Amino acid sequence: MTVIVTDSGFTADNWTLGFVPLDEAANDVAALDVPSSADPAEVAAQLAGVEMVRVDFPSFADGRGFTIARQLRLAGYKGRLRAKGHVISDQYAMARRCGFDEVEISDELATRQPESEWKFRADWQANNYQARMRG
Repeated sequence: MTVIVTDSGFTADNWTLGFVPLDEAANDVAALDVPSSADPAEVAAQLAGVEMVRVDFPSFADGRGFTIARQLRLAGYKGRLRAKGHVISDQYAMARRCGFDEVEISDELATRQPESEWKFRADWQANNYQARMRG
């Protein structure tokens, strides 16, 4: 099973429409599963009618998913963006700043990094040092 992390903490997954891998996507897809190796321009070209994009993080050290999320938001995608996989609580604020709405983690990771660690970072807008420096 998995746990969904949002700014309010842990929650159950309420997405019921499934996911289609990016390389198998056709018209009328509700949700895409995107690998971290995907070209953001290729993903953006397939977003018509897509309600959710789930971007894989195969390792906490692989930051390509952050770039994908940022590029999709800059391209105008307004749907739900979910990071999935090896995202750790220390990366939650960065995930939110890049445009992710939520993070999907394993039950095992949720046990190692409990809800309190994620909620500690949920005030990501107040802790944006770049905005403070510009402001």
